[in-house]
Amino acid sequence: MIRMVVFDMAGTTVDENNVVYKTLMRAVNEKGLSVTLDEVLAEGAGKEKLQAIRSILSLKQIEDEKLAAEIFERFLILLDDAYSTQDILEQPNATSVFHALRELNIAVVLNTGYNRQTAEALVKKIGWEPGVHFDCLITASDVELNRPNPDMILLAMSQLGITDASEVAKVGDSAIDIEEGQNAGCGLSIGITTGAHTPDQLRQASPDYIIGNLIELLSIFEEADKAVAE
Repeated sequence: MIRMVVFDMAGTTVDENNVVYKTLMRAVNEKGLSVTLDEVLAEGAGKEKLQAIRSILSLKQIEDEKLAAEIFERFLILLDDAYSTQDILEQPNATSVFHALRELNIAVVLNTGYNRQTAEALVKKIGWEPGVHFDCLITASDVELNRPNPDMILLAMSQLGITDASEVAKVGDSAIDIEEGQNAGCGLSIGITTGAHTPDQLRQASPDYIIGNLIELLSIFEEADKAVAE
């Protein structure tokens, strides 16, 4: 039985037209490099954003912590500017799925590779409220080890009093989201095709399901509960 669902934000529950990865690409390329959006998505999707920059630099055979830190600081400035003007929307059916899950006493958790300041700004812009739309928000700045390590999911479980990871589902738009759920021992790790990674890229992480719309989760959890009851 699923008692908690951990949702990634950008690309999964939040529709921001890949602005974070476009901004990441811009911050990297301002340093004289030449990376494509596809490369940024492949190397950085779902990761804490400083680690994403390290991965992108490594793709170009660059290991330079000072450069990575400089790009990260510039990225945060550019992202603040982008989010101040860009329309930020929820992914289709996100709010209705949140409400449906909470009515079933299934906790809704948002987790993200963003820092807390950025994540809270996004949540506020969409109009989601803790205790109304979701139960808790866990960000990359809340834990020591980020995806694919399970720390964010384990912290959410601790905060909500859930001790059995098999009662947790993780939903995300990148392979690293799926790996995070698997590393936490989640009962279900589910990929969604609305964001960073293609179905083929998601498949490489061996998710339990790949969906195209959040509304599909309700039937998946219903079937999972029936299987447990039998």
